[in-house]
Amino acid sequence: MRPFFAYYHGEFSEAQRAAGRALPKRDGLARKETFQNHDAPPAGGARPAGLLPRLGLFTAIMIVMGNLIGSGVFKKAAPMAEEVQSPGLLLACWIIAGIMSLLGALANAEVAGMIADSGGQYSYFKRMYGRAFAFLYGWTGFVVIQCASIGSIAYVFGQSANSLLAFPRLDPSWEALSVFGVFYPFDNLGVKLFTILTVWLITMANYAGVIFGGLIANASSALKIMGIVLLAVLGLAWSGGSYGNLAPVLANPAAHYATPLGLFGAMFAAMLGAFWAYDGWVNLAFLGAEIRRPHRNIPLALGIGVAASMTLYLLVNIAFLHVMSIDEMRGLAGGENGIVGVEVMRKAYGNGAAGFVAALILLSTFGATNCSLMQPSRMYFAMARDGLFFKSAATCHPKHHTPSTALIIQAAWTSVLLMSGTFDQLTDMVVFAGFLFYGAGAFGVFVLRRTMKDAPRPYRVTGYPVLPAIFVLFCLMLVVVTVIERPRDAGLGMALILAGFPFYFYWRKRLPAPEGSEPSSTQE
Repeated sequence: MRPFFAYYHGEFSEAQRAAGRALPKRDGLARKETFQNHDAPPAGGARPAGLLPRLGLFTAIMIVMGNLIGSGVFKKAAPMAEEVQSPGLLLACWIIAGIMSLLGALANAEVAGMIADSGGQYSYFKRMYGRAFAFLYGWTGFVVIQCASIGSIAYVFGQSANSLLAFPRLDPSWEALSVFGVFYPFDNLGVKLFTILTVWLITMANYAGVIFGGLIANASSALKIMGIVLLAVLGLAWSGGSYGNLAPVLANPAAHYATPLGLFGAMFAAMLGAFWAYDGWVNLAFLGAEIRRPHRNIPLALGIGVAASMTLYLLVNIAFLHVMSIDEMRGLAGGENGIVGVEVMRKAYGNGAAGFVAALILLSTFGATNCSLMQPSRMYFAMARDGLFFKSAATCHPKHHTPSTALIIQAAWTSVLLMSGTFDQLTDMVVFAGFLFYGAGAFGVFVLRRTMKDAPRPYRVTGYPVLPAIFVLFCLMLVVVTVIERPRDAGLGMALILAGFPFYFYWRKRLPAPEGSEPSSTQE
C-alpha cells in the first residue's frame, strides 16, 4: 500500500509516475488513480477507458449549489413555520442548519483534499473505518439516502409540471390500492410516470458523458440562482410588505408545541426540513476522479457552494416574511398548495408572478435532480470494483468514460421508490440516515490525523479540533432527537441500514474484488 500511497500523493518523481502510467493492466478502470491529476496522456497514446478529470472549479461550485438548491427552499418553509411558530426561530433554524452544514462540508473538505477518488465518502470510510463500514454507508446511500433524494426532488419537478399540464389520473378506487398499506403504486400515476421518464432522460444525458451532466449543472444552477436572487429582491422590494413580520425574534408566548421535547424538539423537527434543503453537499466528493486539480478544487467548491447557498436561503426566507406573516405561512402547511414561494409572489404581484415561481421550481428541481443523480453512481462504481456491489456496476463506458451500468441501476431503483409514493417519510429518513454518516465522516478527520498524520493535506479544516467536534456532537444530538420525536421514521431508516449486512456477507463471499482494483488500506 505504501508505494501506491506515495505515488498518489506526489512523492515519486515525474519519471516514476510516467513509468507507472505505462504499466499495462487488463482493466483501464483501475488505472484512473494513476493519472487523474495529470493533464498529459500516458506514454504511447490515448488515455485508457477510465473516468477522466474534465470538470473545473466553477462547475464543481455549480454542482454543489445545484445539489443544495432544489425543492427545499420553496416547500419546507411552511412546515418549518408550523413547528416553531416564530419568524425569528424560523430564521434561526435556517442559520443553524446552514452553519452546521458548512462545518460538515469543511471537515469533509480536508478528507476530500487527501483522497480524491471516484467513490467519495465510500472511499473515505474505507481509509477511516474499514471496508465493512464503508459498504454500510454505500448500501444506505443506495437504498435510502441517494436514490430517495433523487426520487423526492424529481417528484417535486413532476408535481410542478402537473400544475401546468394536468397529467391524467386513475379512478380513486385504483389509487386507493396499496401493498401492505405502505406502497401506493397507482396513486397520482400520471405524475409518477412523468417523473420516472424525467429521471431516465437525465440518466441518459449523464450516460453520454460527464461533460453533458456538467453542462446541465452549469446552466440550470446559474439560471435558478439568478431566479432565486430575483425572487428575494422582489419580495424585499414589495411596498405592501412589513419588516414587523420578523417579530417575535424569540419564542412566541402563545405557541403550543405538540412535541415530547417542547420547543427544543420543535426546533430540531424544523431543522430536519432545513437540512433537507441543505442536503447534498457531500455528493461532490463522488466526482473526485473527474474534477481537475481535485485536492484544491473540491475543498474550495464545498466551502464556497455551501456558504453561498446559506446566504441565498436566508435572504429568500426574509423576503417571504416581509410579504407574509408567520401565521399565513403556517396556514399553508399541510395544505394542497404548501409552496410558500408561489403564494408569496401571488400575494405580492398576482398570478403572473406566481407562475414565474412555478417555472423557477421546475428549473430548480430539474437541475437538482441532475446534480443529485450525477455523483452517487460513482460510489456504486467504486463499490463494485471492490466486489461489494453488483459486479456489472464496475463497468465504465469505453467511449463516454462514465459508470454507465451504475447509472442504469441507480435509475431503476429510483423508479421503484418513485412508484412507492412514500416521499415525505423518505425525506426525513434521508436526513436521519445521512447525519449518522455525516457525523462519522467528520469524526474521521480525527481518525486520519492519527493514522495518516504524515499525509499531505492541501486543506486543513478550520478550527480543528473544536469545530469538527461541535459538528460531530450536533449530528449525534440530531439523531437522538429524531429517534425520540419520530421513532417510526428512525426505526424504518435503521432497518434499511441494517438490512445491508446480509448483502455484505454475500458479496464478500461470492464477488471477490475485480482484478486490478485497489486493495483497502484499512484492515477490517
